Amino acid sequence: MTYRVGVDVGGTFTDVLLIDSETSEITAAKVPTVPSDVSSGVINGIVKACDLGGVSPEEITHFLHGTTIATNAVLTGGGSRVGLIVTRGFRDVLHIARSHVPGDYAAWVAYEKSQPMAALEATVEIDERVSAHGEILETVDEQSVKVAAETLKEQGVEVITVSLINSYANDTNELRVRALLEELLPDMPVSISSRVVPEIQEYERTLTTVANSYVRPVVDSYISALAEHTRSTMPSAQLRILKSDGGLTSADNAAEFPVNLLMSGPAGGVTGALWVAEQAGFKNIITFDVGGTSTDVALVEDGQAQLRRETMIGDVSVRASSIDVRTVGAGGGSIAKVPEITGALRVGPESAGAKPGPAAYGHGGTEPTVTDAHVVMGLLPADTRLGGDLELDREAAQRVVAQIGEALEISTEDAAASIVDIANENMYGALRLVSLEQGFNPQDFALVAFGGAGPLHANAVGKLLGSWPVIIPRSPGVLCAYGDVTTRVRQERSRTSVREFVGIDVAGLRAEYLELIAEVESAMDGEKVPRDQRTMTLEADIRYVGQSDAITIPLSVEELTDEGIVLLGKRFDEAHEKLNTFSMTTLDRQFVSLRAICISNPMVAAAEHLTTGTGSPENAKIGESRAYMNRAWHETPVYDRSKLLASDVIVGPAIIQEMDSTSVILPDHTAVIDIVGNILIRPAGMEGTKQ
Repeated sequence: MTYRVGVDVGGTFTDVLLIDSETSEITAAKVPTVPSDVSSGVINGIVKACDLGGVSPEEITHFLHGTTIATNAVLTGGGSRVGLIVTRGFRDVLHIARSHVPGDYAAWVAYEKSQPMAALEATVEIDERVSAHGEILETVDEQSVKVAAETLKEQGVEVITVSLINSYANDTNELRVRALLEELLPDMPVSISSRVVPEIQEYERTLTTVANSYVRPVVDSYISALAEHTRSTMPSAQLRILKSDGGLTSADNAAEFPVNLLMSGPAGGVTGALWVAEQAGFKNIITFDVGGTSTDVALVEDGQAQLRRETMIGDVSVRASSIDVRTVGAGGGSIAKVPEITGALRVGPESAGAKPGPAAYGHGGTEPTVTDAHVVMGLLPADTRLGGDLELDREAAQRVVAQIGEALEISTEDAAASIVDIANENMYGALRLVSLEQGFNPQDFALVAFGGAGPLHANAVGKLLGSWPVIIPRSPGVLCAYGDVTTRVRQERSRTSVREFVGIDVAGLRAEYLELIAEVESAMDGEKVPRDQRTMTLEADIRYVGQSDAITIPLSVEELTDEGIVLLGKRFDEAHEKLNTFSMTTLDRQFVSLRAICISNPMVAAAEHLTTGTGSPENAKIGESRAYMNRAWHETPVYDRSKLLASDVIVGPAIIQEMDSTSVILPDHTAVIDIVGNILIRPAGMEGTKQ
């Protein structure tokens, strides 16, 4: 027997999912996150899952892990001190940046630009020059490199970035600078832009490489500790890390290019939701992942998650492929407060975190949170044990939420309901970003809710969005870990190659793609993925001549002919019109960047089918709870999810409990259990419809 284990680390809990590679039998576990030593907490969770499943850790062959280590380093300013070496004349590249201000039209009023991850005093210039066509106009002046190395050493930098003008066209000078630095500062990690992101646009390339350096030491330290734990606990396991684009990579590759991990954690949830949607028969979904600190949402159309060529963390946008996940600071641990100046209730983005956590956790928390509000409203019944172990302190929750009620001069239960309502609105705002603001009607999509707190909010948010059914998978609290364990190895290589369509050298274009294919095949060889278990795809970033932004269009090697280029241009016109409502067919089109992507075959994991019941859930009923919904108290039945059968119909109001999460069905709504155990929630009267 061989086993795969997936792990997702959240702000409050670490989720672990163990799966039998042959039978697809699943064992889930949830343990508290250990902020002081995250890697040891991960191993604790794996050991617990193995104990529950009667499996020895030595039988684990694949260890797949989604992590927010890189993300947190950027968000908290906890990265390393970076030294930056640039071409003479480009010292201010990070400070000039771009003029775009994130947010709405008036966002500039309150916008406070974050400081660059490489300080100006730690940015030095050297003498060298490469043209945009790749010609070496000036070789590297080695004396200037020596002076730069001495300056950065005096500045106390921990890692160095080298980003030279036009190095995407010819990396000779960057490679020479790296070689000199390895001689001058042998213990200093060095990242060069032509290795991290060999693409046009100096600011984006420099920022991305600096970000890679900024998080590299902390990620390398974490992965090294995790690898050491893996060797001692699971000697047969191959450790792979989930990237922002939803693919897996080796631990060594992840440590060298951590900029590709900035959305690692949320990507696992999207991958898991894709599997759930496939089993439930839905191709168009919006994912809704609510944890202790934040809510992550993404849109999947026709079974494909939307990808971005940029990853946004805070106001930092780096050139690294990622699933288009939007995040808002609204989760179970989000803190509610009433500022004296405004007297208006606010929820988040500050979070109580894992320690002390919400007051209801009994760990000393003194500020009211969304979880405390759910406890006060009875949506987390008296016998709820979070993660199967944590007993809730109801009196503490009542006490802290009462403070909000006093400040607003309303009852405690109305204060709790107001906290939840505002949290729901914050979550709805993130969902609009991936649907309505991208030109998609959310009513054409189902909503897949997961995470520890997702099923608590799902029904209410489904009402706001108009997305039906709301789908709550089995073990929703560990779905991110399921995404980790079932995702595929993914490698990509890209390069800038600016070519107009008119008069294009098709043979030269084909030759460049074949070089990229060879590079990505070699990378997959390094990942030990057999060649008969891979799929290769090609992409091109195309724009009209004179534009600055490009659109990514898929293609194949067979299309690299004169006729194929014409058809590719038509596909680009159609994509441009869909995104911008117009096309400019009188202008010539232009290739900007070429890309080859290789993905391993998916793991086959069929969901276990439930026994079909009579439609009545009475055998699963374990009690009743007095729950506050729609600003009124309701005597609400509570069901044990593990006892529900396929075709069971639960009429709201109702509460469904399981080890890792609690689901709420509101009044005037109905839930049906499908054959693979998903809860499908719809407004009363919509039962049996596909939507």
